[in-house]
Amino acid sequence: MKKEVIYLAGGCFWGLEKYMEAIPGVVDAVSGYANGVWEQDRALTYRDVCTGLTGFRETVRVEYDPAKVSLDALLFSFFSVIDPTVENRQGHDVGSQYQTGIYYINEEQKAGIERIVDLEKERYRRFVVEIAPLTVFYEAEEEHQNYLSKNPGGYCHISPARMDAAGRMLVDPANYKRPDKKELESRLTSEQLFVTQESGTERPFENAYWDFFEKGIYVDVVSGEPLFFSGDKYASRCGWPAFSRGIDDNAFFLTADDSHGMRRVEVRSRAANSHLGHVFADDPESPNGIRFCINSAALRFIPYDKMEEEGYGYLRSGLT
Repeated sequence: MKKEVIYLAGGCFWGLEKYMEAIPGVVDAVSGYANGVWEQDRALTYRDVCTGLTGFRETVRVEYDPAKVSLDALLFSFFSVIDPTVENRQGHDVGSQYQTGIYYINEEQKAGIERIVDLEKERYRRFVVEIAPLTVFYEAEEEHQNYLSKNPGGYCHISPARMDAAGRMLVDPANYKRPDKKELESRLTSEQLFVTQESGTERPFENAYWDFFEKGIYVDVVSGEPLFFSGDKYASRCGWPAFSRGIDDNAFFLTADDSHGMRRVEVRSRAANSHLGHVFADDPESPNGIRFCINSAALRFIPYDKMEEEGYGYLRSGLT
């Protein structure tokens, strides 16, 4: 088995270590300290790092099988559990040791990281995650390894829901990259561009899929990333396609939307950052109370009997 390694600093390493180990394809995750300066004759300790004088970041060394999970998937997962807009803190933890960072080991890895970082920067007004080559890494003391497995009630800034979602990852975003602007403009209609690239909204009841119920899957019209099963689509009076859940919770980026005098939660796609629509709770028409209200123009429908041919055969079992 070929194995690769990436180094991720995401606040307290207890939670990030457990989170990364939950992702299918991750072989091992080790807590440690990266990219500081230590010139003493004795071993570096947690207490030393916590002084804030060494420059080390609490970092997790993630070893993974690229045949089972991509670097893209790990990076998108990392960004889903950090706040990239703050310096020297995450959650309730404050100090330079909690600065977020991604540390690469070769130029090929650097290029892949920069591609994902460029997309992530579109989601935020401020972005302060360190992107740098790995210079040094020390493993943390044994008491910090697998800390949350040893101490199930221990502190963690990553929610149980995010942990669970990581363990159920089904779709690898590396297979669904966003085309460049020129290709998008040549391939998409003006309405599709308006919705996905300008966060527009199509007219209710006058769109392709609001009352469409054939068997198959719905994918991001921009990247092809799978988003919804037809079995989770339900009849809604809203006038847009309505789904009670997605194929893979990891495939969505959710963000607050205060536009038009409303407070809503916007849904964007992971791999292409396409605007898809909004998600609402407590919908009486939904079987579970959740309504993903999605623009038809942001979707492409793949019929069940075409899924194998178009590379989505691995999802057919979700519709049987």
